[in-house]
Amino acid sequence: MFVLSEIVGFDLFSQADPSFDLDPDAAEAILEQAGRFAAEVLEPINGSGDREGCTWQGGVVTTPTGFKEAFERYRADGWPTLIAPVENGGQGLPRTIWLAVEEYAVAANLSFACYNVLSVGAATTLLASASEELKAAYLPKLVTGEWSGTMNLTEPHCGTDLGLIRTIGTRREDGTYSVSGTKIFITAGEHDLTENIVHLVLAKTTGGPDNVRGLSLFLVPKFLPDAAGNAGERNGVACGSIEHKMGLKGSATCVMNYDDATGFLVGEECNGLAAMFVMVNMARLHVGMQGLGLADAAYQHAVAYARERRQGRAPTGASNPEHKADRLIVHPDVRRMLLECRALIEGSRALCLWTIAQVDRGERGPDAQERAQARDFVSLLTPVVKGFVTDISYRCTTLSQQVFGGHGFINEIGAEQFVRDSRITKLYEGANGIQALDLAARKVAMRDGETMRAFLAMVREEANTGRATFPDLAQKLDRLAADAEKSTSWLSKHMTRDPNATAAGAYSYMELVGYLALGWLWLRMAVAAHRHLDAGEDVDYHRVKIATARFYFDRLVPEAMTLRERIEGGAGSIMALAEEDF
Repeated sequence: MFVLSEIVGFDLFSQADPSFDLDPDAAEAILEQAGRFAAEVLEPINGSGDREGCTWQGGVVTTPTGFKEAFERYRADGWPTLIAPVENGGQGLPRTIWLAVEEYAVAANLSFACYNVLSVGAATTLLASASEELKAAYLPKLVTGEWSGTMNLTEPHCGTDLGLIRTIGTRREDGTYSVSGTKIFITAGEHDLTENIVHLVLAKTTGGPDNVRGLSLFLVPKFLPDAAGNAGERNGVACGSIEHKMGLKGSATCVMNYDDATGFLVGEECNGLAAMFVMVNMARLHVGMQGLGLADAAYQHAVAYARERRQGRAPTGASNPEHKADRLIVHPDVRRMLLECRALIEGSRALCLWTIAQVDRGERGPDAQERAQARDFVSLLTPVVKGFVTDISYRCTTLSQQVFGGHGFINEIGAEQFVRDSRITKLYEGANGIQALDLAARKVAMRDGETMRAFLAMVREEANTGRATFPDLAQKLDRLAADAEKSTSWLSKHMTRDPNATAAGAYSYMELVGYLALGWLWLRMAVAAHRHLDAGEDVDYHRVKIATARFYFDRLVPEAMTLRERIEGGAGSIMALAEEDF
């Protein structure tokens, strides 16, 4: 609620579209209900779902015990309908509220949350690109959660390089397409939670170019709808197997075989990549929130343990002399780990929600120029949300595990599950190295660099505003912005002159922009908290917020100050070895 009020601003929603009609009381009520559902229904089946996993037999996938009943309640309570338009059976709420709600679900049970998130993405894609006939046939049941959706890009030989796709769609005389090929790593490709599964499949079109320009997007349902619009005849798509994974074991990750399956073209032939990326970009923002949710859940468990577990004495002497040992929370190194998590998590929450709020502004903002700038900010920061925040997730889940000591390595404690589950967030929806390249080589250059300049100007404006209240924090933010500006210029100059240099510095550049974005938002939060503190409002909460902001600038911003040297170090030592030297 603090982030929605102070960083996003509730006036954004009413200005974007009066039909949103969302005030703080309504938002808080939604979040309270979402938190209760996550705590009472989803969290209790998280550990058991991880231990049991999904099972595959003869093409049929069974989800872990309790998932089906939880999904039925999830659907009955209306959670899948949050952001779909009212005319399609949804509640028409802002995407910002949806992503805030999703944090509760992914924190409590990421495997369960995976079964619905791609349905939201599929519905969004159909709204943007499908014919009215396809919308009428599939949207209502996707919106309510009666049917679920998937995204099919990856193939055994083809991950990021989508030009290598071999799945093919051939037009039939009746206007439908025969879709044949194999897709892998398909989240929720087969399961027992919904009556039908709607697959969005990226495939080449017969006769089209044999590269990304030949890709089209097809809707391929598991069951073809009958005359009444219900799941009817079985289509030519089957789950060949499910993957056995490091984590996320309650979510079915499937090999999907398409054998002369009936598909329906979404949008135009050979324009599939643009249509699919509506879904991909939403998924990337959601993966950032997945990382955040897991990190916060791990942190909460670690804090509870540190408050109870007694080991050793505080460096300054016994904190609890009536006991043989003090609690872990008194030890500076334990506090370091916990505060690193807290500062990174709260900063990431602000970044995730501010970025998704720009999606709402970009779709429904009152002014065309404002909408365009909001969309540009989303493009610029999506790789940072996906890449940097999920790096933070893995860092924080492992730090939280470290607080438990050896107990953190034991299954029954639960800390190691957060580590295993968070690992996938750095890999899927575009591995983080790809996100860094996207940022450094493409997003920074868009609009001739104007979007990055606008972002840096916004950061500097915040530093100027915050200088009166927190001059030391504002000075550090200014220095970080200067590093980012100089590194941006360096990368731009080398982009054509020495592409390897840009690629070699890309990951550190993503980290620098990530630290800068969190610093910008932390200063905003500190200033807002100071205002509330002066007014005597919720004193303890705002006091802690300011203390955490100081920790971020004192302990984490110095890490970021080392990144410019790495960015501008070039590719010499990276490219020095011959392939056979590795």
